Amino acid sequence: MFAQSLIRVKRDGGTLSRAQIQSFVLGLVDETWSEGQVAAMAMAILLKGMTRGECVALTQAMTHSGQLLSWADAGLAGPVLDKHSTGGVGDKVSLLLAPIVAACGGVVPMVSGRALSHTGGTLDKLQALPGYAVAPPREQLLRVLREAGCAIFGASADLAPADRRLYAIRDVTATVESVPLITASILSKKLAAGLQALVLDVKLGNGAFMHRLDDARTLARSLVEVAGAAGLPCRALITDMDQVLGRTAGNALEVAESLNFLTGSLREPRLLALTLALSAQLLQLGGLAPTLAAGQALAEAALNSGRAAECFARMVAGLGGPADVLTDARLPAAPVQVDLVAPRDGVLASMDARALGLVVVELGGGRRRAGDTVDPRVGLSDIQPLGSLLRAGDPLLRVHAASAAQAQAACQSLLASITLADDAAPVGPVVIETLIPAP
Repeated sequence: MFAQSLIRVKRDGGTLSRAQIQSFVLGLVDETWSEGQVAAMAMAILLKGMTRGECVALTQAMTHSGQLLSWADAGLAGPVLDKHSTGGVGDKVSLLLAPIVAACGGVVPMVSGRALSHTGGTLDKLQALPGYAVAPPREQLLRVLREAGCAIFGASADLAPADRRLYAIRDVTATVESVPLITASILSKKLAAGLQALVLDVKLGNGAFMHRLDDARTLARSLVEVAGAAGLPCRALITDMDQVLGRTAGNALEVAESLNFLTGSLREPRLLALTLALSAQLLQLGGLAPTLAAGQALAEAALNSGRAAECFARMVAGLGGPADVLTDARLPAAPVQVDLVAPRDGVLASMDARALGLVVVELGGGRRRAGDTVDPRVGLSDIQPLGSLLRAGDPLLRVHAASAAQAQAACQSLLASITLADDAAPVGPVVIETLIPAP
């Protein structure tokens, strides 16, 4: 079908047929559609939207644009489950949830990504561990899934390749925010991964891509309904991202916090609450717990007994990382570490989490361009939570930098991103809403 004709249909607010959508996706993969034509279609979808049927058809066509993972003959012992976050700052839940769910009897082949804009990437975090392989051959991946119950790895080039090209063009044409395109992008990869159930963490706040509750609800509803129509049981939580999740932001620092969390030496309350809430939803959805309360109890027991930590250690060792990661992770450390202190007495009333994420990028912990090298050492630690009562001179957080000049520049940016006040409104819960589709 002529690309121009299909673009015109959507430009004029029409509805694309399944065959027309399949033609568009084929053009993405075989590159018979030029970048300009793909960009025009993406902009038309952004401006005119898509019906739910169109979005389902787009998601399914993108899912089948490449390899489909199958676990039927892999000898795995439990239901194949996964979780996806729409992206935040300091969001290390994947490193915690995967081994918790594995310790409860699930199998978690978690296809993860790199850092995007101000948000961190799970693969970048894990590659702070020396030797960790994010692209293991299938035989190694299956062995780790059998032994550890979980494996966090990157998508191969032929897993939903239509999304790979479409996303790259969306990223440079101001069409990232389209809900139908976000939905198809996320779910095409998850459906291609052969899952039996999925839980979604839709972030809301100044550190998220969604800043308004109505927008987060629209995205959550789209994801859950399209997943269900495509045959994947799914639930979504809308969660707070008006502050960093946990106490760290930065690759090696987040891995260190995750290890402390798993071994029980430090569990920041909001990070704990969100991890258990997502785990409970996934355990119930996957048939491993009869109720959410039972799922939460299972997750807490897996965490407190050390079984989740053992699953994480087996996963890391099986994928080439340190064999004794729980006691000696061999994580790199930044040569310059400087405390940012409170300039006055007061309550920590607000923080611009997006700005904190961008500081990590400026320090070298993220990417300005796709080919940039990430410095795993740098970032922020000991971040005080909102509502903290501070005296002048008390540490607000610690900057980890490659040089004194970078640390100084980071401190200047950070001071403008944090507000101290005489008092502050109470901090709301980390889980704002839960979207469970009607049976």
